[in-house]
Order: sequence, then C-alpha cells, then structure tokens
Amino acid sequence: MRNRWLIALSAIGIHISIGSVYAWSVLTRPIMEQMGWSLGETTWTFSLAILFLGFSAGLLGSFVEKIGPKKSGLLSMLCFGTGMLGTAYALHVHSLLLLYLFYGAIGGIGLGIGYITPVSTLVKYFPDHRGFATGLAIMGFGFAALIAGPLMQYLTSAAGLVNNFLILGVIYMAVMGASSLYLKKPAENPAEGETAAHSDGITAKEAMKTWQFASLWWIFFVNITCGIGLLAVASPMAQEVTRMSSATAASMVGIIGLLNGAGRIFWSTISDYLGRSRVYVLFFVLEISAFFLLARTTDAFWFQLLVLLIITCYGGGFSCMPAYLADLFGTRQLSAIHGRILTAWGLAGVAGPTIVSLLHRQTGSYSTALYFFVGCFILNLLISMALHFYGRQEKEDSGALAA
Repeated sequence: MRNRWLIALSAIGIHISIGSVYAWSVLTRPIMEQMGWSLGETTWTFSLAILFLGFSAGLLGSFVEKIGPKKSGLLSMLCFGTGMLGTAYALHVHSLLLLYLFYGAIGGIGLGIGYITPVSTLVKYFPDHRGFATGLAIMGFGFAALIAGPLMQYLTSAAGLVNNFLILGVIYMAVMGASSLYLKKPAENPAEGETAAHSDGITAKEAMKTWQFASLWWIFFVNITCGIGLLAVASPMAQEVTRMSSATAASMVGIIGLLNGAGRIFWSTISDYLGRSRVYVLFFVLEISAFFLLARTTDAFWFQLLVLLIITCYGGGFSCMPAYLADLFGTRQLSAIHGRILTAWGLAGVAGPTIVSLLHRQTGSYSTALYFFVGCFILNLLISMALHFYGRQEKEDSGALAA
C-alpha cells in the first residue's frame, strides 16, 4: 500500500537530485582555474550531459516501462552516482576525457532514466489532475539549482572541488535510493487502498507514427532551444544590453532558477483547468511578444521582467508535456512516449546556445537571435493551434472507428 503524496515526494526526491545539473555553471570557473581548461571545454560537459539525458530517455523509455519505477529509479541512482563519483576521480587526475565520460555520458544516462522514471507512475496516482501531478516532480528539477548552486559553492570553497563531487555523490545516491525504493505502480483494484491505474492508450511505436507526436516533438524542441539559448547568455546579455552590473545580473540568474521551478508547477496546474492545448497556445503568444520586446529593450527593469516571463513558459513547457502526452496517447506506455519526446531536449541543449553564440558572433548583437526565435515561435503557435482544434478530435475519431 502506497500513499500517493509520499509517491509524489519520492518523485521530487529523484528530480531534485538529478536537477543539480542545472547548477553546473557554478562550477565552471573553479574547474577552469584549477584544471587549466578553456570555457568551451568545460561547458561542453554540460551539453554532453543534456545530450545523453535526451537520448537515454528516448532509447530506454520502453525498458523503464518494462522494469517498473523502483528498479529504474535505482538504475538512475547507480548511473548518476557513478557519474558524480567518477567526476571526482576525473578532476583528481586532471582528465578531461574522463570528465566527459563520467559526468557527460554515464551521469547523463542517469539523468535521462531518472527524469522519466516517476512521471507515468505519478500520472496514474492522480488521474484527474495529471498536470498537477507531473508538475510536482518536474518542479523539483527546476528548483534543484537553487539548492545545489549555493551548496556546491560552499563545498568547493570549504572542502575542495574533488570533495564537492564525492560528498554530493553520496548524498544524491542516498536520496535517490530511498525515493526509488518507495516508488510503486498503483494497484489496479481501488479496494487495496490505492488509486486505480487506467493504463489505456496506444504503444510508443504507434504514437510515433502520428502527426500529433511529430508536432509535439517539434514545439518541445523549439521551446527548449529558445529557452536554453536565452538561459546560456542571460547574465552577459543583461550586462551588454542594459549595462546591468555583474552583481545584479547574478541576482537575476538566481531569480530565473526560482521562476523556472515555479513556472513548472503553476502552468501544469493551470493546464488541468484550461486544457493542455490551450496552455501551449498561450505559451507561444506570450513568448512571441516577450522575445520581440526583449530584442528592442535596453531598460533593465523590462529586460528582467521579460526574461522571467519567458522562463516561466520554458519551465511550464516541460511540466505540461507528460500530461499532454497522456491526454493524447493514454498512459499505457507513457514513460516510453515521454522518453521519445525528450530526445528533443538533448538536441536543443546543443542547438540553443550554439545558435545564440553564432548569430551574436556574426552580427555583434543578441537581437538577431531573438528575432529568429520570434519566427520559430510563430510557427509553434500555428502548430499548437492545429493540435488544439484537430489533434484531440482526430484521436477520438480513430478510437471510435477502432471500437
């Protein structure tokens, strides 16, 4: 017998551990100074981790569905913990290749498995509030940097860079292990004291053949590419465009972490009442306006306000997606379908910062990249409107014909 709120807490435990990857920038300068590596060499570690997150989620989604949340959670703990401890060894021997292997590849696989592990389980415990349920877990991933960032700074200065990874590796393995051991699929019979799981729907293979899946993959890819591109340059862009001080820009980055997490639970909860398709239409209307205005403003107050609005939509895009997938394709193989969608995150983690840096280098301005993102979001708006008006109805029609 499992309490669904403790299941939600377990999901948060896993996501708040693996979400520490978002605090990587805190360690960039210490690693560069102590190892003698360049900025590009150091930040590529983060890009590799996100790349392996996306593709491990996509390739292992069906496997995660098959072995269940407890075993997949423990597998995530093993990979992510190995990545953290291996990173400590890589830094100890000054090996960039081992850093890429342990933090980027092995740790990234742990990120991918851990990200999708609790989602389909939570959806089945909260069948009438799918958005709220997935938002709870994915909120933890967004908020993680608020805890991990200051903690990493303290441990690095107090115990050293290598010991930082050793200590956090042990802590994260303990939290993820305890959380994974509590995870369990809900009973099919409500009499057993757990919410019944209605595992209806189609397989991941069937879902991938639909235009709805392709549409969702694309709008997810664009939303992350534009959002992570902005995240990658938020501080230097603020200083260059608005003449903001480095201290003020650093404070803005901290607030970005808060709004990233808050946006995930806010928008996913709202989506239970407005509907997922309407929320995505709203995302892109807001982001078209915000990116357009951001490209034209030099005022520090409006710059921060627009960036924070964009980041809430960025976070909300993550948390609403699993529930949207469940609405369209059911919960039968939700982890596998969600994993396939997350391949977009892996590619966007590389594409976003690359597009911004390339266009900035060619034009000497961030405005070109921002206007390019406006164009991407206009296309996203059209696709999301098609999904709103035709996506659900087409699924219902096909279901009726099959019956």
